[in-house]
Amino acid sequence: MTTNNFSPVFKEILFENPQDIYAKLRAKNSFLLESCKGPEQIARYSFVGFDPYLVFKVKNSVVEIEFFGKKTISARHPVERLRELVNAYKQELIPDLPPFQGGAVGMLSYDFVRYIERIPDNSPDDLNIPDAHFFMIDKLIAFDHVYKKCWIIVCPGARETVLGYSEINGKRVDLVNEAGEELNSIYQRIISAEKETVERSSPVEKIEIVHETDKDFYMRMVSKAKEYIAAGDIFQANLSMRLSADIGDVDPWEIYKLLSRINPSPFASFFDLGEYQIASSSPERLVRVSGRLVDTRPIAGTRPRGADLNEDESMRTELLLNEKERAEHIMLIDLERNDLGRVCDYSSVRVDELMTTEDYSHVIHIVSNVRGVLAEGKDCFHVIKAVFPGGTITGVPKVRCMEIIEELEPKRRGPYTGSIGYIGFNGNMDLNIIIRTFLIKDKKAYVQAGAGIVADSDPEREYYESLKKAEALIKTLDSI
Repeated sequence: MTTNNFSPVFKEILFENPQDIYAKLRAKNSFLLESCKGPEQIARYSFVGFDPYLVFKVKNSVVEIEFFGKKTISARHPVERLRELVNAYKQELIPDLPPFQGGAVGMLSYDFVRYIERIPDNSPDDLNIPDAHFFMIDKLIAFDHVYKKCWIIVCPGARETVLGYSEINGKRVDLVNEAGEELNSIYQRIISAEKETVERSSPVEKIEIVHETDKDFYMRMVSKAKEYIAAGDIFQANLSMRLSADIGDVDPWEIYKLLSRINPSPFASFFDLGEYQIASSSPERLVRVSGRLVDTRPIAGTRPRGADLNEDESMRTELLLNEKERAEHIMLIDLERNDLGRVCDYSSVRVDELMTTEDYSHVIHIVSNVRGVLAEGKDCFHVIKAVFPGGTITGVPKVRCMEIIEELEPKRRGPYTGSIGYIGFNGNMDLNIIIRTFLIKDKKAYVQAGAGIVADSDPEREYYESLKKAEALIKTLDSI
């Protein structure tokens, strides 16, 4: 059942670096969503969460829900089941707080697309990562980097809605009081914890990076994709390569901290999911829902950073004047407009930022922003079905490109080019695209990177562009 709206209980505390707060609260099933660097409109907020009251996983069409240590299995469609869990709790939005005030936080792997579109299933799933993995969060720390403010937020009654308490409204006072006690407990934990010491375990030898997709194989993939383009099957496809490294006993959290310094990004994240960890420095938003406004921010077009400011400016100019890059970017903008048009009032969909550039530690990107107003009767979950996965990391047309990716790439992508982010009780949502990311499992770190292939792509150049996109991650491993 649903409840009448609850307001979150919150307390403003002294602003600290989100990484310092996370280190004090870190545990299995915890997360940090961190805006490390970027323009204010995309890099304003960070969030820390721990101790979820429910864990939601999907694998091979089976939904597993763990609640208070008890696991249940469901054959419901995962999007519908997650919608039920989020919508079971009705939350009053507090405008003065950051937009996420409790809800679902987690990951959709690229392979989650099979619950949305009919895509062949031919590639080996050697990583065996869930297709979706979310925490239901009723307590978190939220950060506003613009105003240097920080809050502890607790959602009274969220856990009880899962149990279906019919009398929950009669317990409002008790639930709010309990939330206040929980808030104070978290505050005491934060102020009493010592700041993390800088102690890192290191491997005995230098970490060796293995190119699981070698140059010749990648170039053959590019050539085959160009054949499909020449035949009129597709206009553009994104093809990726995978690298891996044995990291021994290196703490994944240390890898994230290094990565965030080497490649600070607006949609960075660290997840400790028990059996595996994700350390990401993604620059790209897939989609955001804020009230009834929806926007997506495609990145397409890349050049390496120059040696100095003058070289950077030359790179930006060359990138923006390059006909291939412009054509590819405009094509992807059209795809995103069409995707938003499926869930927005079509007349409201527009490009409000066209082909600007953003600088990151090792590359420069062309970026645009497309927005619209959510149509009546549509919600965050309709948006996910409309836009996932992002067109910038699949190609145009999207479904046919995903069929070709399944044919050409030797293994399933797993989390790479899926999404990480939050889906709030209050209806707000923000999801990134999982690029510039480590997947860490069984003492191995996995990295993927790709490039957009078009009719006149040079296979060797696309190989090196893909490697350039992985440079920050390779440098991170070299720095351990």
